[in-house]
Amino acid sequence: QVQLVESGGGLVQAGGSLRLSCAASERTFTNYVMGWFRQAPGKEREFVAALNWSGTNTVYAGSVKGRFTISRDNAENTVYLQMNSLKYEDTAVYYCAAKESWVRAASKNEYVHWGQGTQVTVSS
Repeated sequence: QVQLVESGGGLVQAGGSLRLSCAASERTFTNYVMGWFRQAPGKEREFVAALNWSGTNTVYAGSVKGRFTISRDNAENTVYLQMNSLKYEDTAVYYCAAKESWVRAASKNEYVHWGQGTQVTVSS
């Protein structure tokens, strides 16, 4: 069972930046596709970004493309989400997740392992 722990959330003004981190417990971290999702109050959890085990393939939601960057450090068993030009509508709890196959990387139903989430609040 892979354990995922997110950190780096907080309160930021619109236009600002935050970097989220997700630390994985397993040395087999390199086997996993890693994704970031978010859930705003009263809304369904939605896809943000994902990357494959080597970091060579990435996919982003249209709403964050060009502003957010997903990356990973396999030596540190950590995946990151750099968020720039934050908007009020980016306010949500952000979750990292892991799965084995790149197929349907944007589908939350495909992910097996989930972290507890970290709150990001963007003030307008």
